[in-house]
Amino acid sequence: MKQKKKGRSVQNLIGISSFTDYGIAVGKYEVIFFSVSPVNISVLSRTSVETKIHHLLMTLSAIPELEMVCMDSNERFDQNQESIKGRLEQEKNPFVVQALQKDMEYLDQIQVEMANARQFFFALKLQNRKEDQVFQESNRAQKVMEEQGFDVKRMDKEGIKQMFAIYFGTAITGEQMPDVDGVQHFEMEQ
Repeated sequence: MKQKKKGRSVQNLIGISSFTDYGIAVGKYEVIFFSVSPVNISVLSRTSVETKIHHLLMTLSAIPELEMVCMDSNERFDQNQESIKGRLEQEKNPFVVQALQKDMEYLDQIQVEMANARQFFFALKLQNRKEDQVFQESNRAQKVMEEQGFDVKRMDKEGIKQMFAIYFGTAITGEQMPDVDGVQHFEMEQ
C-alpha cells in the first residue's frame, strides 16, 4: 500500500528555513530586505529620470548581491473586466447594458487609482556569512543605497511577513501575520 505524502508548507516549498535577526535564512543564504519609498517618475524631467537610472546602476554595481523586487500591493481586476466585456457583447436589455457600463467605468477608475500602489524592495542576498558580517554588510548596503538617493528602510520580521502575505495574496489589509498559520484559533498557555 502506498503511503500518503505529507503536505509541504509554502515555507518549505520556497526554501525558507527560518527568520534571522536581520532577514530570512534560505539554504546557504541570508536575505535581508529593504523597503524603498517609490518616486513618481512621471512628473520628473527626462534628465531627472536619467539621473535616477544612473543612481540605480551605481547602487547595483556597488552591491552585486543586491536584487530588486517590485510587487502590486493590491488586487487586479482583469478577469472581472473581461467578464463584463463578454456580457456587454451578449446583452440585449439596455438597462442591463447601462449597469454593466457603469460597472466597467468603476473598475477602470479603481484600476487607475491603484496603479500607483506598487511596492519596491531591495533584497540583499548574502552567502555563508557570520552574524556580525551580515550586520556590517547590511549597514554598508543601506548606506550605499541612501548615498545614491534611495529612501530605504531595513525591514523587520513583521514587515517581511507582510510582504510575503501580499505576494502570496493572503493579506492585503495590513493586519499582523502570525508566525504559525492558524495559531490565532487556539488558546495557547504561556
